[in-house]
Parts: sequence; structure tokens; C-alpha cells
Amino acid sequence: MSFSANPFALSVPDSAFEDWLQDTGYLSILDSPAVPPPSSARQSKQITAPTIAGTTTIFASALCFFRTLVSILTLNPLAKLAADDFSAPTPSWTNAFIGPAYSYSWPLDPAQARLRVLENVRRYARNYSALAIVFFACSLYQMPISLLGLILGLGFWELLRFCCDSLELERRHPQMKQVLIRFTQIATAIVLYLCNIQMSLICAISISYLVLILHASFRKLTPSKQSNHQKRSLIKTLRLPAAK
Repeated sequence: MSFSANPFALSVPDSAFEDWLQDTGYLSILDSPAVPPPSSARQSKQITAPTIAGTTTIFASALCFFRTLVSILTLNPLAKLAADDFSAPTPSWTNAFIGPAYSYSWPLDPAQARLRVLENVRRYARNYSALAIVFFACSLYQMPISLLGLILGLGFWELLRFCCDSLELERRHPQMKQVLIRFTQIATAIVLYLCNIQMSLICAISISYLVLILHASFRKLTPSKQSNHQKRSLIKTLRLPAAK
């Protein structure tokens, strides 16, 4: 006996359902662990399971761990990051960003790792940006020559601005101003390269990326309040299939 399809049934794709949970602030539901079976069922499975099941379980766990690790390393954490995420208020560093010790765990599978990383990067975008600035400042402190080159580069542009304002190059000699801008750009690039500023940037970016990946993948998702820039219409994500 066959049943005809219900024309009023909702057909929601996984991506649309995930977006809806994100907009309503309940995306943490997908990050919750599955409910374990009753103790009696677990005991019966343990009695009937063969001895080789232990070795198979260890191999499966190791394989899942490796797949999750590869997924974290190959994932683009900025895939869903938008400009509106930086306009939201900065989450609390102690309660929201760091949180208690039980709010950290290794993701169970690559899907959970992807879900955590993409959502945490959006939620704590301002925190990660502040940490990146701090790491760059620390790298400049450890490399005084790079800091000196950065100050000299800023000094070149400040000198150019002073000359343009005092000599009125914008009005009298606009072509001369363009020539001076090109010379200033070349001089700044040479000074920054000779002062090894690129090493400071590489160190800061590497440490920032490592901290971002570790925190975003280990940090469990928590329910968040809806914000104005995250609200979307439910009609855009949940669509009724056309009736035949």
C-alpha cells in the first residue's frame, strides 16, 4: 500500500535548518551529544558483543580522531564570516570567550568540528581581532628593528602630508603630489622590507591562526541571544513545496 505525498509537509534542507537555528540563537542544539541508550540495553550489547569489538572500537575511534583533525586543519574558518559580525558587541572575555573548563571538549566528528569553528569565528570575531593585534604588538616588541621600520614608514607619510598642506601641492602642483606619493610608497616598502617587518606579520598571523583554530574547535557552542543583524525572515529559509 502506497501513500501519496502530503502537499503541506515542510521540506527543509540541512543548510536552511542550520541557518534558522543560528538566527534564533539555538545552534548549540546541534552541538549537544547524543543521548546514550539505557543501561539495560548497553549491558545486553556488551554481553553479546565479541571480544574483537574492543579492537574495532579503538581503531574506529582513532580513525574518527584523524578525520576530525584533518577536517580542522583543512577547514576555512572565515568561510561564513561577514562584515556585520564585527559590528556586533564584543562578547565578554571571561564569561563568553574563555568560559568555564567544562565548556571545552574535542569534537566528536568532522561535522561537529566544522559547526563549532564556523559559528565560533562569527561569534567571537572581535575577540580574535583584538588578540591578533596584541600578538602583532608583541612580535614588534620582540623585533625592535621591525618596530623602527614601521615608525619610519609612518613618518614618511606624515612628512608627505605636512609638505602637501604647507606647499598646497593639491592646488598648485597636483602632478608633483602624485610623484611624491609614488616615491613615498617605494621608500616605505623598501624600509619595511629591510627592517624585516614581514617576519613580524608572519609570526603574528601564525599564532593568531593557531589560537583561533584551537579555541573555535574546542569551545562548545552555547545558546546566544538574537541580534538585529542576525535576524532573518523564516519565510526565506522554510519554503513550502509546490502542490501538485
